[in-house]
Amino acid sequence: MRGKFIVIEGIDGCGKTTQIDEISRWIPTSGLLRGKSKLVKTREPGGSLLGKKIRNLILDNHKDNKPSSLAELLLYSADRAEHISKTISPALENQDWVLSDRFCDSTLAYQGYGRNINLEIIKNIESIVCQGEYPDLTIFLEISAEESILRREKLIPDRIESEGIKFLEKVNEGFKLIAKEKNWTTISAAQDINTITNEIKETLLKKFSQVKND
Repeated sequence: MRGKFIVIEGIDGCGKTTQIDEISRWIPTSGLLRGKSKLVKTREPGGSLLGKKIRNLILDNHKDNKPSSLAELLLYSADRAEHISKTISPALENQDWVLSDRFCDSTLAYQGYGRNINLEIIKNIESIVCQGEYPDLTIFLEISAEESILRREKLIPDRIESEGIKFLEKVNEGFKLIAKEKNWTTISAAQDINTITNEIKETLLKKFSQVKND
């Protein structure tokens, strides 16, 4: 038996971090975990020791440090390869659950739909990098690009967040297409925090409640 792999996706400002914090406190008390299984909370980029260094490179907002679109794609891929090898796969093999803020489809949305890099190139790299690890459940927190910018107007943006509304709109449309294609659970992130949290909890219980009876 392996653990369960859950990913929360969405554009910047959709509330992923808030919801992951809420859900990560709830899962250990939900009755969903088996035996000695525990929850591993992680993120991309930066879900490993090497990944933290890569994250700093990717998100550095200094104009002289801006990578090309292809270099950016490969940095994300390197981060993911290390993340899977050092964090995700070991946890799942140990029957632990993994809750991740972003995974491979963020790259498809941001670098593919946002940067206009050929989608097949990204998918081919993904097939190598992911090493057969894909989420058991992906939850898409959906908001508009306008709402995303409004929520983040008082924050200091990183390099990706500084790209502007046109870029964000393309990324958001990419997420919507991916969510439909892969049959993700889509939840409106325009609702209040507690409502969103409760919808995520209900989704997890419906999807994984059989774990309690194994």
